[in-house]
Amino acid sequence: MSGALLVAGTTSDAGKSVVTAGICRWLAREGVRVAPFKAQNMSNNSMVTADGAEIGRAQVMQAAAARVEPEAAMNPVLLKPGGDNASQVVVLGKAVADVTALSYRPMKAALLEQALACLADLRSRFDVVVCEGAGSPTEINLRADDIANMGLATAAHLPVVVVGDIDRGGVFAALYGTVALMPPADQALVAGFLVNKFRGDVRLLAPGLDQLAALTGRPTLGVLPWQTGLHLDVEDSLGVGVAEPAGPPHGEDVLRVSVVRLPRLSNFTDLDALAAEPGVLVRYATRPEELADADLVVLPGTRATVADLRWLRETGLADAVARQAAEGRAVLGICGGHQMLARTITDDVESRAGAVPGLGLLPTDVRFAPDKTLGRPLGAALGHPVRGYEIHHGVVTVDGSAEPFLDGARSGAVFGTTWHGALENDGFRRAFLAEVAGIAGRRFTAAPDTDFAAVREARLNALGDLVVEHADTDALWRLVEEGPPTGLPVIGPH
Repeated sequence: MSGALLVAGTTSDAGKSVVTAGICRWLAREGVRVAPFKAQNMSNNSMVTADGAEIGRAQVMQAAAARVEPEAAMNPVLLKPGGDNASQVVVLGKAVADVTALSYRPMKAALLEQALACLADLRSRFDVVVCEGAGSPTEINLRADDIANMGLATAAHLPVVVVGDIDRGGVFAALYGTVALMPPADQALVAGFLVNKFRGDVRLLAPGLDQLAALTGRPTLGVLPWQTGLHLDVEDSLGVGVAEPAGPPHGEDVLRVSVVRLPRLSNFTDLDALAAEPGVLVRYATRPEELADADLVVLPGTRATVADLRWLRETGLADAVARQAAEGRAVLGICGGHQMLARTITDDVESRAGAVPGLGLLPTDVRFAPDKTLGRPLGAALGHPVRGYEIHHGVVTVDGSAEPFLDGARSGAVFGTTWHGALENDGFRRAFLAEVAGIAGRRFTAAPDTDFAAVREARLNALGDLVVEHADTDALWRLVEEGPPTGLPVIGPH
């Protein structure tokens, strides 16, 4: 069976996803056939594979880094939080149950077997599998039935590298404590550390790294520097904020885009392509006044359309969106956001709220179906071909008199579609921005040469460069080939 490695992290957002992607890109450039893997992912940022399976967007990004087609085996279990301590469980790309944190636990033994089977399948078909952990590997309250971190590592005898985010502070305590709180069997698999997001001269860090090695018996295998501008398909909406401008405007004006930051925001990577356009300023809004000067307001996807629509009304944002439309300024709804723009929403599936009024900004009506629609549709709009993907229970019916827009509708300056990823199509994105600029009276011109696929590829190459230039790739390769080192010391209270 081929080699494998687990990339764990001291916390969520320590850098596991990007380090995994960077290792995948490094190996792919070396001619190694490599695949990513995450046994259990908790994220509302998902995508649809070519055969119609829903998996975490981070694993799709990592598959792109590995230069292979994403598949359900790369993320066998996906948890999609919907609020009120409830999540939808997606297994091998299909929704199977809605659970609470407690009702999910009895399922985990069977799901570990499923995850191990998927990992074994990938290892039989690829030279290397780079696994990503979830959260922290030392969540001692959850260790007994863990399937994503040390539970997986001990079952598959995987060497483990722990990533720590030094930008948060306390990285030495976090790395030491992560190992020290593990039982001896888990500690035996932790082979070393990676420090992520370091700013400054690495020589200043050396004494601390030497002491960490003396205290733990484990080396630091690299110090990865802070690097801006990566914006790579994050899986946690907590990382969403104001996007850095891609550059000055190509025309005379900038274009201001305000994205409503819904509580159960999903598929927020739909906006990454807009943020990659020079002169397009993308920001996330939680208050009505933050929409006041927007040339385009976006209602993005959500895992809970009716609940987030209620929040929209309670915060006054619903009125602000209605004012935007009444003043003839552009509004775009994507998937759940598109559903909110309808006249009526009938939901006996997700919220079980029955019939509720929508915002009434499009001549459409929505009814939730028990079965989720998953697909990768192809169409055209504004004179350009468009490829997208769809993940939704809500089925939108468009009034026959409405002006079509992709699979949805347009009414004046209000646009709606259930398709995610549409804005990644360069020609369509430029045409849409030109339409928005015309509506807003802005002298904005989209750059003619922004190639979003090339932008994403450059970011993946930058991750590969970080690993090659700042990590001990020889040591990482030895772990992949030989497995966990023998004789690692047990430390701490265990």
